[in-house]
This record gives sequence, C-alpha cells and structure tokens, in this order.
Amino acid sequence: MSGRTRLALCAAAATLMASCALLPLVSPATWILQVVLMLAVQSGVGAVARRVPLARPLTVAAQALATLVLLTLVFARAQAFAGLLPGPEAFRHMAELLRQGADDVGRYAIPAPQTDGIRLMLVGGVLVIGLIVDMLAVTFRSAAPAGLPLLAMYSVAAGLSDGGTGWWWFLVAAAGYLMLLLAEGRDRLSQWGRVFAGAPRTGGVEPGGATAPVRTGRRIGALALGIALVVPLALPAMQGGLLGADGTGVGSGSGNGGTISAVNPLVSLRDSLNVDEDRTVITLRTDTSDTSDLYLRIVSLDDFDGTTWKPSQRHIVAVPDPLPAPLGLDGGVKRTEITTTISAADWYAQDWLPMPYPPSAVRIKGSWRYEPVGMTLVGDHGQNTRGLTYEVKSLQVRPTAEQLATAPEPSAALRREYTKVPKSLPAVVASTARRVTEGAANPYEQAVELQDWFALGGGFQYDTQVEAGSGPQAISRFLKDKRGFCVHFSFAMAAMARTLGIPARVAVGFAPGTAQGDGTVAVGLKDAHAWPELYFEGVGWTRFEPTPTRGTVPSYTQPDTPGTSPPEPTAPSQDASTAPSAAPSANQSCPPELRRLQECGGPSAQAVPAKGGGPRWYAVLGWTLGGLLVVTLPLSPLLWRRRMRSVRLGAHGRGEADAGPHILGVWQELGDTAWDFGILPDESQTPRKAAARIIRLGRLDEVAAASAHRLAGAVEQVLYAPRPRPVAGLAEDVRRVAGGLRGTASRRTRLRAALAPRSTVRVVWAASARWNALRSRAGARVVAARTALRGPSGQQGSGDRAEASSG
Repeated sequence: MSGRTRLALCAAAATLMASCALLPLVSPATWILQVVLMLAVQSGVGAVARRVPLARPLTVAAQALATLVLLTLVFARAQAFAGLLPGPEAFRHMAELLRQGADDVGRYAIPAPQTDGIRLMLVGGVLVIGLIVDMLAVTFRSAAPAGLPLLAMYSVAAGLSDGGTGWWWFLVAAAGYLMLLLAEGRDRLSQWGRVFAGAPRTGGVEPGGATAPVRTGRRIGALALGIALVVPLALPAMQGGLLGADGTGVGSGSGNGGTISAVNPLVSLRDSLNVDEDRTVITLRTDTSDTSDLYLRIVSLDDFDGTTWKPSQRHIVAVPDPLPAPLGLDGGVKRTEITTTISAADWYAQDWLPMPYPPSAVRIKGSWRYEPVGMTLVGDHGQNTRGLTYEVKSLQVRPTAEQLATAPEPSAALRREYTKVPKSLPAVVASTARRVTEGAANPYEQAVELQDWFALGGGFQYDTQVEAGSGPQAISRFLKDKRGFCVHFSFAMAAMARTLGIPARVAVGFAPGTAQGDGTVAVGLKDAHAWPELYFEGVGWTRFEPTPTRGTVPSYTQPDTPGTSPPEPTAPSQDASTAPSAAPSANQSCPPELRRLQECGGPSAQAVPAKGGGPRWYAVLGWTLGGLLVVTLPLSPLLWRRRMRSVRLGAHGRGEADAGPHILGVWQELGDTAWDFGILPDESQTPRKAAARIIRLGRLDEVAAASAHRLAGAVEQVLYAPRPRPVAGLAEDVRRVAGGLRGTASRRTRLRAALAPRSTVRVVWAASARWNALRSRAGARVVAARTALRGPSGQQGSGDRAEASSG
C-alpha cells in the first residue's frame, strides 16, 4: 500500500473516530453506518483522482461532487433527476431538511430522535469535515491543520451534549488525529524522537521490530494524550457559557439546576409567552358553542429522565381515516364530536399538527404521518403547518368525578411504562406528593389535590421571567422557590403523579384562544401552554390544569359542577354501537406500541384501510441506473483493460498491409501489462532494452523471456525494416509474458493489476490530448479569422494613404 493511500485511509478513520463524539446526541445511532459507507466512497474517489493524476483543485472538486451525489441519493432521491442527479428541487428539499433539522436541534432533548433533518445535518456535516481533512492531509500533504476541523466537530458534540460527551470520546478523537500525524510524517517524528528516546539505533530499527520513528511517535502520542486529559483537572473550572447550565446562557443558577429544563418543543415556549406583541398563530372556527375547553394539543412528552420530559421514540404510520378510538375510553363516558377548521399563519412553521384532543378524523393536504400512541400528526419530508388550513373532528370527552374516582386499575404494562421515574429524582419530590395528597382515597382525588395545591393553596406564583434551567435538582428547586410558568407546573405535577403510581405525561400546545366578533377564535403566541395528562382506565388520558391564571380548570375536577351529572342516554357513545365491526382483530390492527402496553383488547373505531402503491416508474428507473452505476463504476478499469487487450490481440494484422499496426499494438499491450504489475514504462529505451528490463524486474522464466525477446525483435523489424512482415503467435507471446509476471507477483499486486490497472490512465491522457488538439484547432481558426478580417482593412488603409500622398 502506497504512503498516500495509507494517509487517505488514516484521514477517513480520523474523521470517523472524531464523529463518534456525536453518537450520544441522537438515538438510534444508525446514522454512523451511512457515514462509514459514504466516507469510504469519498476517500475512494479521492484516491482514484490522485492516481490519475488530476490537479489538486480537480481532485477536491471530484470528491465534493461525489459527496453531493451521495447526499442526494440518500436524502433527496425523489426530487433528483433519475433519483441520483441533484437539481433545483433536490437542493430546495435538502435546504428545507436543514431548516427542519435546525429546528429539531432546538426542540428535542439529548438524545434527540433521528429525524431526517437531524440525520442530514449529522451525515452531511461529517462528510464535509471528512472532505476538508482529506484535502488538507492527503491532497495538500499537510496533516497538522487537519486537526482544526476535527476539533471543531468534537467541540460541537461536547457543547451540545452539555457535558454528556465523556473523556473517552476525546480520547478516540485525539487518537485518530495522532494516527493521521504519524502516517503523514514519520521522518518528522524521528527528529523529535532523539529528545525522548536518545540517539537512534543502527539502521533505525529497535529490537521489537518497529522503526524508531514509529515507536517514538507512540510515546509522543501517549504523552500528549496524558497531558490533554490530566491538565484540565488542575485548571480552574469554567462554568456557564452559551450552552451551559450556568451563567447567562440557557440555564440559570448554580450547577445544581435551579428550574426545570424547557427543552423539546418547549424550548421556545417561554419566549412566546414573553413577546411584546401577541401575534396570532392560529385562527379556528368550530361548531361547538363552548370553546373554553378547546385546547390545541401539539405533542405529548412521556419520557422522563429526572431532568426533563421529551417524546419517546415512536413508530409513525400513514394517517388512517377515521382515526382509531382513543386509548382507554369506554362507552359509558359522555362525549360529543365537534368539527374545527384551523388556519395556521403564513409564518408559523410547526412540524407537529396542532389539534383538539382526542382527534377522530383529520382532513389536511400535504405529507403527514400519524403517531398512534400520542394520537398526533407529524410532517414528513419537511412538511409543516406554514399557511395550512385543515379540518379536525375531535371528541369533547366529559367524564364525571364519580367515573374518575371509581376508575379501575390500568394494565400493568401501561402502569409500568408511564409511572417510571429515575433514581436521580430527589426524594423530596415523592415526599411532597405524599404530604399534599395525604387523606386522598383514590388516584383521582390525589390528582385533584395536586392540581389545587399548585393552582390555589400552595402559594405558587406564575412568572414567565423565570429562566429555564436543567439538572436533577430542578423540580425540587421549583417546589422550594414556588415561581415559574406552565412548563414548571406541568413538569412537576406529572413527576409527582408518577411517584404516586398514577400514569402521567405532559402535553404541549395552546390554551383556548380569544373569541372574535366574526365567530372565529384567535390563538396567539401568548396562548402557548403545557399541561399534565393523567391516565384513568375507562376515560383515557385526562387533562389537568395546575398552572394558576392560565387555561381553564376542567369541570370534572370540581365535584359540585353540572359536569358531574350522569351521561345523557340520548347521546350514545361512538364506541357503543352493537353493529359488528368491519375492522380486523386487535392483534392484526393494533399498533406495536399499544400492543406492548396490552391495550389492544377492544376493537378500533373503524377499520384502517391500507394505503399502498408501488414506486413510480422513474424511481424504479433511477434506482436501476444508480445500481448499475454503483456496480460498473468500480469495475470500469477492469472492463476497459479487457476491451483494449481484446482489440490489440485480436484477429487483425494477418496480412502485410496491417502487420505494422498489429505488432505495435501487441508491443503496447506488453508494456501496459508490465505497467499493471508495477513495472513503469520507459519510452527512452530501445525495444530490446525494454524487453530485457521487463524480464529482469518481472523475474520471468526462460519461456516468458523468450516470448518477450521475440516481441522486441518483431517491433525492431517494424521500426527499421523497409517492409515489415507479419509474425505469427505474438498474441500468445504476450499472454505467456503476462502469465510469467502473474506467477512472480504477490497476491496484492495481482489483485491490483486486475481490478485497478495502472495503465488505465491512458484514457485520461487520450482525453487530455484530444482536448488540447481541439483547443489548438479552435485557436488556429480564431487566428485565421482575425487575419482574414484584418487583411482587407489594412489594404484599404494603404489605398487611402496613397490617395492622400498624390493629393
């Protein structure tokens, strides 16, 4: 393996090792497999371009073009020409994915879900860093500056992880960089080595078999890594910063937290509540007369790690029509179906669709997917709510206090899933929950006690100026300070409910808006809200409102209100129909998430029609052409050499007319075959000396050597005889020489001669020669045209001067 090839492999490996620091940021981390394959292709294109050789800028351009094609194939093949070549639509789609990814980075906690936008940012970013590292270290042979982009990538990972990137990732990245330095300059390391290892031994070889520079490089690398890991322990700690939990950045207070983290879709909620101008986000029109309970739900957060709440990783499916019945809702609970038409502002680009909960049907244009557990819709391939108008049918569920109080125990799987709290949660959270709910007879009374304690009797104050912090002590700090906004109240109540064994999660969206004179309802930025949802068997996920002065208190939490009356017999439940269901059995139609929670016993509201459709013809054609290109491109040198060998050694040259071209073609094939096996051509030598050189360097046996001499004699006859005569058996002579070269070569040399023959560079030379000839002819024509135009004008000028002289 040549030094430059080894350096290219080390550059790709160093990039990959540094990118491992990004692994904790996203879950699952399967994107790294795409990075491995794409880096291999990027490196391979660079190796081929340097082998040709192309000029350095052209090498970088070829790698950049290959990278762009790879990203198009993975992320924008539906918008590309033939599924492979990027065009305006593909660029627009990838730009939209990058915008979506930037929003997702701010929206989700770590580890964030692997959305298309985040995956494009990760894969594309690593490939760009890989291209820069390869350009600096391999193409321009300067490996030291290549550490800057590697450091930048590690710094981004360390900053976003907020301390989650451990020292081992730094160790991996640093080891990759040192490996790159060692591959780039063993001779430079040897100059340093005398300081660390004394004078070099004779021959530069130590007893272990490793050269002195290699061993010294290892010592320097170990020393450098040790210094990098130990010195920061002795330096003063630097707290705060833009991405830290302290100082003036996102967090506030001490390192112990302070307030509850507002990550995920909540990241911009505080900013929305503190805007000077309450811009209208959504305008809606509904057929219900009571809009006080019309919350618009965007997404539910059900994964609690002790610091924050975030959405769990869920499978999304095609949007069914109608939507399945909500989890846990039975026929004895009063419900009314309403229809709401929602219009989003042109500037409001939300990936999740705001809807009343629980939705039963959605009519919307665009590319949307359905998440069954949260009953939410999420945009697909960059789809968002910007300027959309859509219609949602939803249920206004009105349980009674008695129904909630007598609700049976939920399934063990659901209870286990939604009552999990981490061990890092401070004990004061659970003890406060038990103290507040002391004397409550059932989970419903416990939930009401918690709501009333936060909203009424606990002394809490609503304050949107409280900074959003992070840390395991965040909830306990909020319970002590008793100041915050909806994020803090909803997070705390849901966490405390879980400690009491009540399944809980947090919903994010908008509180009821303001009624307008034209019958519509305007929902503004300041209506952004978060609230807890607690699960009661028979009713399902049920909203509570612990935030003081915000939203509306649910009627079922007030036992003396009319909402506690039994359900009207004239308003039968949608699920109470005794007609036979056309839906498949629960085991067939139930989503895997609900099946895991053992909530698939009842039939769904309607059968969900399967939405299919095969790929379009141009997609099939594009994938086919792309597959053929992927297969044939690596094999193109092999195929070209086979074709040239067949032409040169073919059946022509049997007569005296074409004996000369045939013999010269066979001789060129002999030279190219030797070149493929590592014997570079030397055009300055005579045919006899060239044959002797091939015999000596190729260590040919007597039979192959005789064939080489016979070929050289035939070439001398063509060059020096007045009329060359045909010579029989020259093709067989070439094959015997090739067999002799193959017999003495190593396995690696044989594979390289077959799969990546060096002589294929003649294709590039021929193309360059034709291009130069074309330019020369074009230049000659331009000169001739200028001369033709200049000649008559010169003659005309001479005539004018003659007339002037005679005058």
